[in-house]
Amino acid sequence: MIVKSMGPMRHRWILATVLALCLALPAKAIEVSLEGGLDEALRSDLEGGSLLFEQAQSETEVSPQELVSTAQADYKRLLAVLYDYGYYGAVIRISLDGREAASIKSVAPPRSVSRARIRIAPGSQFRFGKAEIAPLVPGTKVPEGFRLGETARLSVLRDVVAAGVGAWRDEGHAKARLESQKVTARHADKTIDASLRLDPGPRLRFGNLNVTGNTAVRTERIVEIAGLPAGTVYSPKELEDAAARLRRTGTFSSVAMIEAEEVGPGDALGITARVVEDKPRRFGFGGEISTIEGLSVSAFWIHRNLFGGAERLRLEAEIDGIGGETGGTDFLLGARYQRPATFNEDTELYVLGEVEQLDEVNFFSRQATIGTGIERIASDNRQYRAGIALRRANTRDAFGENNYALLMFPLGTTFDYRDKTLDARRGYFAKADVTPFAAIDGADNGILTSVDLRGYRTFGQERPTTIALRGQLGSLIGPALSVAPADFLFYSGGGDTVRGHDYQSLGVDLGGGQIVGGRSFIGLSAEIRMRTTGNLGYVGFFDAGYIGREVFPDGSGEWQTGAGVGLRYDTPIGPIRLDVGVPTSGDDDNTSFQVYIGIGQAF
Repeated sequence: MIVKSMGPMRHRWILATVLALCLALPAKAIEVSLEGGLDEALRSDLEGGSLLFEQAQSETEVSPQELVSTAQADYKRLLAVLYDYGYYGAVIRISLDGREAASIKSVAPPRSVSRARIRIAPGSQFRFGKAEIAPLVPGTKVPEGFRLGETARLSVLRDVVAAGVGAWRDEGHAKARLESQKVTARHADKTIDASLRLDPGPRLRFGNLNVTGNTAVRTERIVEIAGLPAGTVYSPKELEDAAARLRRTGTFSSVAMIEAEEVGPGDALGITARVVEDKPRRFGFGGEISTIEGLSVSAFWIHRNLFGGAERLRLEAEIDGIGGETGGTDFLLGARYQRPATFNEDTELYVLGEVEQLDEVNFFSRQATIGTGIERIASDNRQYRAGIALRRANTRDAFGENNYALLMFPLGTTFDYRDKTLDARRGYFAKADVTPFAAIDGADNGILTSVDLRGYRTFGQERPTTIALRGQLGSLIGPALSVAPADFLFYSGGGDTVRGHDYQSLGVDLGGGQIVGGRSFIGLSAEIRMRTTGNLGYVGFFDAGYIGREVFPDGSGEWQTGAGVGLRYDTPIGPIRLDVGVPTSGDDDNTSFQVYIGIGQAF
């Protein structure tokens, strides 16, 4: 037999084909191990920063060539984690099936990889032998870790530069930067000498605001809404506030405030607002069904740029109580117009009109209201309201039928310092409304007030427990109980007051089975919310409600209480809530239980 050798061209073609086939073979699940004298926190961060560990947990198959590239990228990633823990003399070895990853050529990877072994000898932790940064704004809070003898973490160096530059920017030096740095590792005594030099740059003023990206919203209105104070000293907070005002209109899907690269004449810094307009119209509808309250359906339509100045018009309709046990059918038809940046950049003008019917267990009301007012947004957490409204209504309760007309002056404020609206764990919420009203026909003058206070405190990390408290207070000053507007009186019982009791089951008993609302109200609620390691949580709650004839609660009225337990299941839109409550005191304490289902915590 005669065997002829292949020509060089064919030989290269076969090798290339084999190499391509090898590279195309997907890698099976890879086993990754981390070895070395590492404490728990460091080990956890190293595993979290490793692409090999990420790949081991992924179900996506990759080729051996990709695994080699992943392992080689891990050297730098793991080194960054070690630097952040102060280990500047660490030795890192990464082997793939026994071969050091750094020595494997990416064009000639192994045919397969089944095991990756990461070995780390961290060595000694380095500490700061010198920690200097200058110049600083007097009173700048330098991170505590940037001190002699403290662990020389890389993140501390980043944080101290950010703190120094941020303090200068807060003083108007928008172009403050790190001018130079000298960081020396002294391996003999395991110290890091860090000398950082900042360049504050000149103190700048805001120049004119330029606008790009707008097509339907007028430029002058965008400038008015942003409220950037041209000519005043530069402030990062003013820049953030201007962007927040534009986002708050709901007219823009994206807002970016961009600082000019170059400083203009007179140390003026130009700012450009780059906006992307959202679709001007939006509509939606929803429905809800309850065994007690029946079917509820609603719909709305919104125009977010009515006259080209980011004005907002909302039309809404809602029908409640269809087939329910809480009276008859309720409905609402409403329209609300809002104009941002009226009088100043943080004040909105509103005009509203609505027709509403409330067919409740103990009273009936049909009313029409028109009004106007202003809302002052003092910050992201504080709002103030003032307005004037005219209401005409027809009401019917145990005292009979009444037609009245009122001129109202609603005033209110809201402080919202909760960390989350639908699932608060820390912070507090306070809302107060005071509405003086003058009787035009069929009623007496008076003042309607309501206060809602909520506080939250959470303990623990892995399985946190939240204590949530709520207090409500209501008072109607002026009209006697028999001539007061029926829809201004207070009731207790139901999901928003005392769970376990029938809806509006507690009022003022006139005898003969007739009940009207009271002129004073107290609501108290307490919850213990316990979370597991998964999405499930448990709640225990206790509610109490008080209704009195008197203007201010003096104890002469009646109390009712309820208690129960609930489940919570966390979702991206908020926890799904299931509560079961039973009455513990009150005239209707023979009720077996009530079930409440919704999205978000009870309060």
